[in-house]
Amino acid sequence: MGSRPWIADDELWALIEPLPPPWPERSPEPRPVSDRFCLQGILFVLDNDMAWQLLPLEPEFGSGRTCWWRPDRWQKAGVSDRLHQVLLADLNADGELDWSRTCVGGSHIRAKEQS
Repeated sequence: MGSRPWIADDELWALIEPLPPPWPERSPEPRPVSDRFCLQGILFVLDNDMAWQLLPLEPEFGSGRTCWWRPDRWQKAGVSDRLHQVLLADLNADGELDWSRTCVGGSHIRAKEQS
């Protein structure tokens, strides 16, 4: 079937799994699709540049609606920022980042006072 870049392999999932908050035990909603399957659905939609409602009903994905709502829940729990830090640290440890092409913006840093 060729390359499937939307599959969260065990190595990637080991980095990501601790980040999303647990589902509330007293939630009125039915037990949700796993975060791993939602992530795979999200990656599938992004990789194929498609609308959420066109996400195929496959065993390794959540529904398009679930995959559309889950990032909102993760964002509110601070998962996005932590995920960004974890992935950058992992890429850096593997020597996969080219820091020579990095720039830092200073628009939010106070200027030193002139004497």
